[in-house]
Amino acid sequence: VKLVKAFSAPFKNAVATAKTCYSSKGIITDEQINATVEPLSRDMEIAKSIYEAGHHTTFQHAHFQFRIENVSRQFVWSFLHSHPFYNSEQVSQRYVEVKNKNYIVPPLNREAREVYQQTITQQMDAYRKLIDLLIPVTADEYYRIFPVRRKYFDKYSKEIKRKAQEIARYVLPVATFTYLYHTISGITLLRYHRLVNQFDVPAEQKLVVQNMVDELLRFDPLYKLILEESLPIEETLEYQFFSKRQDVKSSKGFIKEFDTKLEDKISKLIDYKVNNEKTLADSVREVLGLPVNEINDSEAIDLVLNPKKNHLFGESLVLSTHSKLMRTLFHPSYTFRKKLSHTADSQDQRHRMTPASRPILNSHLTDSPDYITPELIKCDDRIQRFYDEVMVKTWEGINKLKSLDVPDEFILYLLPNAFPIRFTESSDFLNLHHKHVMRLCYNSQEEIWRVSLEEAKQIKEINPNIGKYLLPPCTIRSIANSTPICPEGERFCGVKVWKLDTKEYNRTI
Repeated sequence: VKLVKAFSAPFKNAVATAKTCYSSKGIITDEQINATVEPLSRDMEIAKSIYEAGHHTTFQHAHFQFRIENVSRQFVWSFLHSHPFYNSEQVSQRYVEVKNKNYIVPPLNREAREVYQQTITQQMDAYRKLIDLLIPVTADEYYRIFPVRRKYFDKYSKEIKRKAQEIARYVLPVATFTYLYHTISGITLLRYHRLVNQFDVPAEQKLVVQNMVDELLRFDPLYKLILEESLPIEETLEYQFFSKRQDVKSSKGFIKEFDTKLEDKISKLIDYKVNNEKTLADSVREVLGLPVNEINDSEAIDLVLNPKKNHLFGESLVLSTHSKLMRTLFHPSYTFRKKLSHTADSQDQRHRMTPASRPILNSHLTDSPDYITPELIKCDDRIQRFYDEVMVKTWEGINKLKSLDVPDEFILYLLPNAFPIRFTESSDFLNLHHKHVMRLCYNSQEEIWRVSLEEAKQIKEINPNIGKYLLPPCTIRSIANSTPICPEGERFCGVKVWKLDTKEYNRTI
């Protein structure tokens, strides 16, 4: 962990912004703040006082950018990306091949360590074999889409391999290392530190967050004035619940019940506001100050959602939250019950404004293999059999570690990227619309594309005037007469999706 970018005087700035609220002499600058700690100056007393009173917006101004390397993808999914107040750019397993020995090794005794290493070695070997097995299948589908490119195999072989490794990564363990830039505000780092002892990966979380805090204090020691002790894991609600139910094992019953409720869907619409379209139309009229006899419900919804009329949808820069009319899209909302692989959900959760309640992962783990199978693997029986064998061997390793009484958090590192995350997600329509625009693009990861299409279709069934505008970016830009129609340039998927009805959408890679 290394702090690479920060405000020049972050703690002083928090006090300066607070004092500005009550200043009759204009803006208070950082240079005007007395940062004396011994004895404690009046300005530092103000800092402690506003922090303890919960007036934390002053601590949100200063942001800190960290360079973080050699952390597990399990940690990033469970902790760093499990809230909305951050920005990250991390290495992609879709486009960057994973190297051998690029994974976390927890503190284990000799016997458990051998089982752990052997299982991960099998997963890594399977990943490389799966890439080789998938390249011909991927190439057939790729050249079906781009037949002319078959003549230039050498030029496009790298792209084909990337698409194969995108699918092969499903067998990789969530122990796999990642590296990223991670930017957060001062108050978010304080929250990290306070609640660092929680499921699913408390040991790794504590190590990384302590490094982040150490970096912060080296840069600005004044934060010691408000840094609280970390809460013990025993004080968390989740720990207290499980400590009273140690003998209860209901994972299999929960999984069967959850999957039955999905009714063979990846994502099932389970709740929505009954007056979504009416409320949206009313709010459009309110913004414009018009009665219903001048603009009816269909016209009002069409005005704000039809890209032919609302040309802001054709912009590359997302302007929806800054448009008075488009803020009406906050009012409709939808809730989905979903089942995605760990790797697909890692992308889904990056849409921070479509929040979800994700599981304590150990409570979903059973002794039997449980995993998602990508569509491309289903295209070849031999590849499917190999994939299934890898999963069986992975669970053999997991169950051996269980028998050796290895702590749950270390066992979870062996879970494959394919492990299902079962959860519920809710969103207002404004943010869900943006998410679907991005993920209905044929270039998005296949599994998250498929789930977005399912959701769009279900919304269209119950709210047709709203749902008909859940479309990929090229289709929206085509309706808005924006050029180029496909904004991806040389990354064009090869399919003129804007000429298709959603019923015709189909893809394997």
